[in-house]
Amino acid sequence: MKRNYQLETDGVIKSLCGNRPKLLLQCCCGPCSSYVLEYLTKHFDVTVLYYNPNIQPQAEYEKRLFFMRLVASKYPETVSVMECEYRGEDFLGAVRGLENEPEGGARCTKCFELRLRETARLAKKGAFDYFCTTLSVSPHKDEQRLNEIGFSLEREFEVKWLPSDFKKREGYKRSNELTGEYGLYRQNYCGCLYSLAEAEKSLVPDCTG
Repeated sequence: MKRNYQLETDGVIKSLCGNRPKLLLQCCCGPCSSYVLEYLTKHFDVTVLYYNPNIQPQAEYEKRLFFMRLVASKYPETVSVMECEYRGEDFLGAVRGLENEPEGGARCTKCFELRLRETARLAKKGAFDYFCTTLSVSPHKDEQRLNEIGFSLEREFEVKWLPSDFKKREGYKRSNELTGEYGLYRQNYCGCLYSLAEAEKSLVPDCTG
């Protein structure tokens, strides 16, 4: 039976007993950040981490960062932003040999691992209580895989992973509503040039980060 990670999020929040832990949240773009920040800032002091070496080209990276900053600015008292320099070579090195994998396959797993590993490392370094990602808000992302990676990194770095499936309880729908309300740029591909090629084949809008 698949685990219900939304219920696990509920359990963590209940255990806080009104305390506000420090959370390092890897974010990929404005639309995905919108609902997740609306939800999590009720319970955590959030630092948004923009580490996305998968996003190509660099102009696209900068464009998504601009709109993610815009979303973060809606929460001046509870959200701060940690920006990483564009390091596209990190992604290219991580997926070398997997260039011909289908979208959603092994190449994506390596991409998730790359971004979440850096999030866990920085969470440990910065003495955060939890780390997490906005990626599970997308219906195109495998929440089981994301959470398995997160829990594995929790054991390795000894910093708590916040389990999540943010698409639950109409989270994805709410992110779409906020995207319109805030006037956010909504990309039509995940991030890398491989996903762009797939998106151009289908021409289906996809805010997945």
